[in-house]
Amino acid sequence: MSPDEIKELRKSLSCTAKELAAALGLEQKTVMAWEQGELFPTKQFVDRMNALRDKGPSAIPRKSKGTNPIKSLADPQLWELFRKLAAHKKLRDDVAKLAASYSDPSEED
Repeated sequence: MSPDEIKELRKSLSCTAKELAAALGLEQKTVMAWEQGELFPTKQFVDRMNALRDKGPSAIPRKSKGTNPIKSLADPQLWELFRKLAAHKKLRDDVAKLAASYSDPSEED
């Protein structure tokens, strides 16, 4: 399977290199090396990629993003928290410290 065929496979499966790697039980860097022509997949992985192609995009496990941030805007509790954060600097500082240990959803792939 050529680098271009692997890229086309990812396109047809609507997945990232990381998602394809996870579906194949590999690290993302391996899939990236295949796409760059630095390495080539063995028959075992070519067969697995062909099986994924046959199953279609639903064959790729997707990382759950959790709650839809847009839907959470309708939650009255969110707005209560926002009002409290806006009114109390110490609370904002405390929340900022706590939030530092959480990933930013806009930076997740």
